[in-house]
Amino acid sequence: MTLETKPWDAAEALNTPADIAAYLDAYLEDGTTEELLRALSTVARSHGMSALARETGISREALYRAFSDNGNPTLGTLLRVMKAFGVRLAVAA
Repeated sequence: MTLETKPWDAAEALNTPADIAAYLDAYLEDGTTEELLRALSTVARSHGMSALARETGISREALYRAFSDNGNPTLGTLLRVMKAFGVRLAVAA
């Protein structure tokens, strides 16, 4: 008897703003820019790209580009996306 497994997808576990905030905070604390972009992309997938595009007024294509491995989202894009996620950026000492 073989054990069937499937790859774990973090997007399936990001159901609440608190989940999203904790996930992104870990990448903001210890991750590289590329890792943070991948984390944002994962959260966007959990939210649904079409829904995110509607909520932010940013096209799906632009969102995919912004959060791709070579993406470079503007601060405006990042803030609109974070608001749609129900989270915000904060500065702490």
